[in-house]
Amino acid sequence: MATSVSDFIIDRLIAWDLHHWYGYPGDGIGGFDGAMGRAQDEGKDFTYVRPTHEEEAAFMATAHAKFTGEVGVCVSTSGPGAIHLMNGLYDAKGDNAPVVAIVGQQARVSLGSEFQQEINLERLFADAAVFVQTVAAPMHAQLVVDKAVRMAKAYRGPAVVVLPADVQTMDMEEPAVEHFVSRTGTGYAEDRLRPVDDALARAAEVLNSGEKVAMLVGQGAIGATDEVIAVAKRLGAGVITTLLGKQVVPGDVDFHTQQLGLLGSRPSYDMMQKCDTLLMVGTNYPYGEFMPPTGQARAVQIDLSPRHLGIRYPTEVNLWGDAKTTLAALQSHLSQHETGWQEKIADENRAWMKENTRVAMTEADPINPRRVFVSLNEHLPENAIITCDAGSTADWYGFHIELGPNQMGNLSGRMASMLAAMPYALAGKFAHPDRPVVCTIGDGAFQMMGMNGLLTVKRHWREWSNSTLVVLVIDNGDLNQVSWEMREAGDPRWDTAQLVESMDYAGYAELLGLKGIRVDDPEKIDGSLDEAFAADRPVVLDVRCDRNTPPLPAHIAFAQAKGLAESLLAGDPELGQVVKQSSRATAARLFARMGLTSDD
Repeated sequence: MATSVSDFIIDRLIAWDLHHWYGYPGDGIGGFDGAMGRAQDEGKDFTYVRPTHEEEAAFMATAHAKFTGEVGVCVSTSGPGAIHLMNGLYDAKGDNAPVVAIVGQQARVSLGSEFQQEINLERLFADAAVFVQTVAAPMHAQLVVDKAVRMAKAYRGPAVVVLPADVQTMDMEEPAVEHFVSRTGTGYAEDRLRPVDDALARAAEVLNSGEKVAMLVGQGAIGATDEVIAVAKRLGAGVITTLLGKQVVPGDVDFHTQQLGLLGSRPSYDMMQKCDTLLMVGTNYPYGEFMPPTGQARAVQIDLSPRHLGIRYPTEVNLWGDAKTTLAALQSHLSQHETGWQEKIADENRAWMKENTRVAMTEADPINPRRVFVSLNEHLPENAIITCDAGSTADWYGFHIELGPNQMGNLSGRMASMLAAMPYALAGKFAHPDRPVVCTIGDGAFQMMGMNGLLTVKRHWREWSNSTLVVLVIDNGDLNQVSWEMREAGDPRWDTAQLVESMDYAGYAELLGLKGIRVDDPEKIDGSLDEAFAADRPVVLDVRCDRNTPPLPAHIAFAQAKGLAESLLAGDPELGQVVKQSSRATAARLFARMGLTSDD
């Protein structure tokens, strides 16, 4: 049997060492679907996972790239199926994750005729993708696939191969040796780039002159843990990690103050406001209000993407290079600093962690969600993968989860897309079936698409060598993050928009043959986590939490507090409980300034 274009693309992806693909079928990609079925029967080296929606497939490909360092692959049909990929592919773009999408299209002769499900896919994907190209003829397939994989890896973003229905089933043609024809091969470019010694010396001059050095470390430094810590010790620096870079520095490093900003710690904020020198490593952190005031700190930045250099803070020296290689080369240029600043940061961090835990243990109705995450942090297996959603679970993840050296954690970062936690968790499990995985998700996101993800779990969990997958649902009956954002903007919470329909999440898990555990007593949290991690199958842990526990940042501006207070006084239906819970936490003085007490 002749090799079709689809057969060739399948073999080519395998030749690129890409073996995990996530997709959803349809007639627009039917020829490729049929070829995958034949390839599976022939025992070719790939796994195809079909979730319940193309959006999940794209998120899973993005998360696969994050959890493995490989290129993620997703497959979809044309028209509406292609459109459904967009959120996940924008997530890949925003978080610099290499993904290749194979997308069906109507036959070439129909293009421009307004045929059913025909849309201009190259225009659709142009903003999201680092590369998008339609395969115009069989001889063209080699170039398009090879360039898509190479561009996705080199530019760390999504690349799209548009595959017309008629081309999918045509006989493959070897590229000819003739005019107009490119002949390509597999193989990535070396990405362990290292700046020249002169640039390293100029960066060292800036860093060596500092007495209060802060390091802001992002996901670009994943894999460079030892180098980050070594440079921090040499500079006597404190280290802040971004949410996406949380796993770079273990939580037990006492001068690691975790995150910065709305989801960050007070020591991180104070460090940024007091430092005289800043070293940014592998981060495109966007929130300028939390960075040092202009002119306060001299700054150096290291990044593998030159487009990220010098755009978030006025840096003196920009080092274009891989974090691990560049930090290793930089070390010999750095002088040994005194440790007083670093020790002070560590002392403040220990005090903050103690306070943070105290706040988490305060009474709530019925359960303080912070307490759930404190307990989860203590129960996480040493090699766990943890994901969180973009709602208030991201706040609790940022405030209370301290990843160990063998743990991984991730979420939708720049896009902050709701519902990503479940496909991220699934991708983590498919990529690392021997590791326990925890998905932390709000009830709103769970209803949005997390419930669908459990169907994928039902279908595949027996294939995993380790069956531990815990889906922790923060069940508060509210789109909680948006409720608090409304309040801080000065608008009272609006039940019509914010209430989440009540349902039995644990019972839904049992209906699917999984294990469901419902918790509404704070004294049973630890026992329930023990039970979940010991279960012989995936678990939905449905924890009834207080929606009035405030996800307020460690440093809240008076304008935010004013907006919050005004919204409550304007008729927020939860006024009394919000003030009561906030007063137990870190906002008591702010509410007092606005004339609010727990008696209101």
